[in-house]
Formats: sequence, C-alpha cells, structure tokens
Amino acid sequence: MDPFIKEIQQINTVEDAINKLNTQTEITPKLIEIINFIIEAHEGQYRKSGEPYCVHPILVACITAHFSKDEAIIATALLHDVVEDTYHSLGYIKERWGSDIAHMVDGLTKIVEIREHEFIPSNETSDSRIISSALTFRKMLIASIDDVRVLIVKLCDRLHNMLTLQVLPTNKQRRIAEETLVVYVPIANRLGISNLKNALEDLAFFYIYPDEYKKIDNFLKEQQHTMQLTFNNFISTSKNLLEKNGYDLNKIKIYARIKHHYSIYLKMQRKGISIDEVLDLFAIRILVEEDIDCYKVLGFMHLEFKPLISRFKDYVATPKENGYQTIHTTIFYNSKIYEIQIRSFEMNKIAEFGIAAHWKYKTGAKNTTNLNWLKSLEFSNENVEEFYQETKDNLYTEEIIIYSPKGEVFTLPVGSTAYDFAFAVHTNIGKKAIGCYINKIKKPLLTELKSTDIVSIELSDEIIVRCSWIDMVKTSRAKKQIKFFCTHRQKEIDELSGKNIINSVFSRYYEDITKEYQVDSLYKIPQKLDFFKHTKQVLEKNIINDTGLMTRFKILTSKIKEFKFDNVLIYSNFSISSVSFDHCCHPKFGDDIVAFKNGNEAIIHHKMCDKAYSKIKTNQQMLFCRWTKSSVYQYKMVISIPNTKGELAKVLTYLAENEFYILAVEFGRQKHSYIQYCDIEFEINKSNIEEVRKIIERKVKVIEFFSKKDAYTK
Repeated sequence: MDPFIKEIQQINTVEDAINKLNTQTEITPKLIEIINFIIEAHEGQYRKSGEPYCVHPILVACITAHFSKDEAIIATALLHDVVEDTYHSLGYIKERWGSDIAHMVDGLTKIVEIREHEFIPSNETSDSRIISSALTFRKMLIASIDDVRVLIVKLCDRLHNMLTLQVLPTNKQRRIAEETLVVYVPIANRLGISNLKNALEDLAFFYIYPDEYKKIDNFLKEQQHTMQLTFNNFISTSKNLLEKNGYDLNKIKIYARIKHHYSIYLKMQRKGISIDEVLDLFAIRILVEEDIDCYKVLGFMHLEFKPLISRFKDYVATPKENGYQTIHTTIFYNSKIYEIQIRSFEMNKIAEFGIAAHWKYKTGAKNTTNLNWLKSLEFSNENVEEFYQETKDNLYTEEIIIYSPKGEVFTLPVGSTAYDFAFAVHTNIGKKAIGCYINKIKKPLLTELKSTDIVSIELSDEIIVRCSWIDMVKTSRAKKQIKFFCTHRQKEIDELSGKNIINSVFSRYYEDITKEYQVDSLYKIPQKLDFFKHTKQVLEKNIINDTGLMTRFKILTSKIKEFKFDNVLIYSNFSISSVSFDHCCHPKFGDDIVAFKNGNEAIIHHKMCDKAYSKIKTNQQMLFCRWTKSSVYQYKMVISIPNTKGELAKVLTYLAENEFYILAVEFGRQKHSYIQYCDIEFEINKSNIEEVRKIIERKVKVIEFFSKKDAYTK
C-alpha cells in the first residue's frame, strides 16, 4: 500500500487530520472557515470506530488534496456529508460558499426519501435500500457529466471508507467491498487515476478474498529481500546501459515496482497458475524527458536484452481512453522476466493522477482523458435498478482497440460487434448499417471484433430497425439507440394498426372511417380488447346519428366475436375460418404479433416484421389478435390424492380444462397405502396466487403451493 494511504489509515483525531491536510495543500482562509464549520456542524456525531465524525471529511479532503490542489474540490470534500448528516441545507452551502461547491456537494448527497415518480420498480420485491442506492448513483453520475470533480471526491470518500471498513460487521464489509470492486474501481480506471484504482482494488480484495490476499501478501513479504536485490541489480544494469548511450542519469528516473496484490491474483486466475508461476512480478519504470526518448530507450533495451515480442504494447502512439500513455515491453535478464514501462514525466503525471492532473498541475499536464463513456450514461425513463446494473456492466468491461479505414481509434468493450462499432462511429452510421468489412473481408454486422481489427461499414439509404438485435450488441450506446428506434417504430405500428383494424371493421361502409371520424388513442386499439370494442361502439353511434340510417346500419353491422385457433385468438365482426403463420418471420408463442385479413383467413406476422410493416403502411385490412395466454406465470404445488387408479388423470384433466399448462409431474413418498403425494409444476396466465390456489382446491387437497418466481428469489 502507498505510504501516504497507510498514514491516512492511522489518523483518528481532528488535530492530526488537519496537520496531515496541511502537508498536502495550503489551508487557505476559506478552507479554515469550512473546517471550523464542519467541526461545529458534526459535533456530537461519531463514526463506528468511535472517532469524531468530522475526522472523516477532513481525511477525505487530505486524500483529495493529494490528487488535486483545486480549492473547490478540497472544499467539497470537507462539506460532502453536511447536507446528508446535519441540519444545514444545500441552500445554506450555496449562499455561503457559492453555487460551484454547492453543485458538487449536491451530487454527492445520498437520496434518502424515495418518491414514486423517481423510479419504476423492476418488480414487486424491489428493496428500498437498493432503490435508494441506485437513485443516488444516478444522481452522482448526472452531476458528474457537468463536473467530473464530483467523481474525484466520491472516489476519495470511498477510499477512506475502505480504509476504516474493519469496524463494520463482516456482511457489510463484503457488500461494500464488492460494490467498490465492480463500480468504483472501474470509475477510477476510466478517469485514469491509477493510484486510487490500485488502492481500492487491494482493499476490496482483502475483504472479499481474505485467504487469497494473505497468501499473496505472505509470499511477497517472504521474497521481499530477494526481490530487492534482484531489482537493484537490474536497475543498476539499466542505468549503465542508458548512461553509456548518452543519457544524463540526473534527467531520467528508474525505479522498481511489484505488481499489486489484486493484479497478481487476476493473473493467477486468468492463467490458472500459482504465484510462483507468475513470470512478470518484477517491473521497472523508466521516466524520460521527451516523448521521443520513450522510443530511443525502448531501442536500447531491446538491443541489450531479449524481448518477448508478444508482450509489447505501445500506448504512446495509441493512448488508452483514459489518457494513459506508456510503452510496455517484457524482457529476459538473468533467467528472470521483467516488465518494463517507459514513459515521459508528463505521461507519468497523467498515468498516476488521470483527470485529477488537470487540476493538480496547473501547467504542463494535458487533460487527455476521454469522458465520452460518462456522457453516454445519460438516464432514460428506464427503472433505476436496470440503469445501475447496466452502468456497472459497462464500467467493468475490458476493452479492445478498433480502427477505422482512415486510422481513427475507437475503444470498445470486449465482445463488441461490428454493429457496436457502427454506432460508436456515429448514430447515423449505426441506423443505416447493412454490412461490414473486417480487415477487408466481408462479414456479418454481428461478427465479434478482435483488438486491432480494421472495420468499415456499408450503408443503406434508409434507416434499418433491428429490434431483435438488442441482446446481441455489447455497448450501451448501441442498445439505447436500438431501443429508441424500436420504441418509435412500435408506437408507429400500433397507431397504424389501430387505424387499419377500425377501418377493417367498417370496411363495408367507408373506405377510411378514421378520416371521417377522429379516433383518440389509436395505439391502444391493437393492445386492449375492451378499448377496441368501446371505440367501435362510439363510432357506430356517431355514424348512426350522422346518416340517419339506423335500421340499415344495425342490419349490416355485426358484433365483434372471438375466434379461437390453438394458441391464437382473433376478434372480428367477419367470420374467420382459419389462421396461418407467415413463413417470413416465424413468430413464436409470446412474441408481439399482428394479424391481416385475407378473405376468411387470418395471416399472423411478428409485429416487427419488415413485410408486416409494409402491409401496415399500405393500409391492408387487419384484425385484433392475441395469444390465448398473454402472460405466463409458473407455479409449483404438492397435492395429496387417493392412491387409486385414474385419480391423477382426473386431476390433470381438471387442470387442463381450467387452462393450466403442465410442465412436470413427480410422485412423492407414499405416506399411507390409500394416499399418495404428487409434485406438479405448471403455467397459467393468472398472476394472483390466491386465485389460482382456490381453483385447484375445488378439486384436490393442496399441501404446499408457491410461485416459482418467489421460490427463486428466496
């Protein structure tokens, strides 16, 4: 662990915390004022460890100041818990220290009260704590889009919480550590703050896998002396080599490093090896003055030592998305393998401090960190739990580098397809993509890409909607764009289908009834049977009133009737004798479907079928249709029945008559010669568990009964 972070971990008094802050930054009059304020505001509050609560925000400010000297960031770190844990309002913060600091504090304040309009629960069992956490996370990210300093303070806050995690119960330790590893570590990585990332990783690793951590830690401690001698020898050799080739040793820096604990663990897991078999535990970092010197030093090292060509990476010419620039190479020396990192001093600032270097070093450091990933996490009207999960998934993915034919570099998650790449280039490219070439070879759009692939996209003249591809793409951007297009396409299809269904009902009298009579909420007609019937009745009354031909109308107009065919129900005032499924889209049970009238036959298509869309656009006659079971719910029960011939058959017949679909039947133990127990799993389109149970209990005695959904969530 970094010596600075170790020192932070040992501090537990206000005086020591302030003294430590003074070593990291100048404590301006403004900061003194804020420190005095938070000491008073948090008076009487204590952490689980027993220390005064205000020690925490001061130490968070220390960590923040270590990465950034920006006064506003440090002030925010000091104030980040005030609104949440004291009676002082955000308005007070704004009035006293300005809107800049208040905005950041607001982004860091937890959402405690959950309001119905703020989220769509994913299910009936949504946990309020999870919802609150997800809402807070969303709020923080939204605030960070405007000011990424919010994330810097949050990461520093999380680091101090991890440093003091030992006082919490084991279950909380693990939960917080897991969240740190899958959410905050990737954020630190995206921001390019490697020191924070490595510290958070190792702390989380310690609490999640304590045994594995201890094994690695003990090994490193046992080998410490040997490794130090090895490093000293190699560093000395490297210095002599560079000095011989004209380098002033006062103008370069060479130091050793050992992979941090979690990095070693990941390598062991990926390769299925023990720590003794990890070849590149040893690493040296060479810092030079100019970018070109990175390549010169690389040349000298490769000429002197045998390199592993397969382990060479040039992030200087092709920086990572977080701005990271370094040449990585691996060489043999004295029967050992060493990883060598070569970077300039400026590159080193960016590598260690990432985006924080933009504020830490007012001159000399470039803000090269790409924040497109953050901007892409804009909140839509999805439920916040899904947003939280999706964001975590996006943050945690490994990345590949993809090139356009012009040499433009795109960073995509591992597993991305050419279709993901098309959306990464531009939304319009994704919308009109019809094919692709990968390394000049024609491939399908859903082909998975490999790092360094060169991809070009073929375009059509029109937008192509591919709703079924939403689960086949990897990137958040592609998924959201597909969902956006499909939502609009579905709305258009529903409105046009509603119009076509109504026009079909009255086709004997008017070519286009909806032109004569405006119909509200056309999109509801193909979705809700009652609304469809109600709309027909309203139109009938209007036609009768306008034409005065009531008698004739009543004679010629027929009622909406139900026509049942296997799994499909058709509702029409025309006689329907058969149903067929068009071969073009092969809709499966449960898919969204539409029906077209062809004489006395109903032709079924998938709702999003291109052929169906063309038919809908040309106003072909349509029918109201649905599956016999709109939603399916699975249940499991244990029943007792007489141990006589034919009793089970009677029960199954009864269930079938009530539209139960049997999934599995299993006989249990025979407790008595005249009673047997039977496990039955089934599906039915009824969600009310009590209603379903009552239907069954009319026929048999139920011993145990539950929804399979409930069983899986216990």
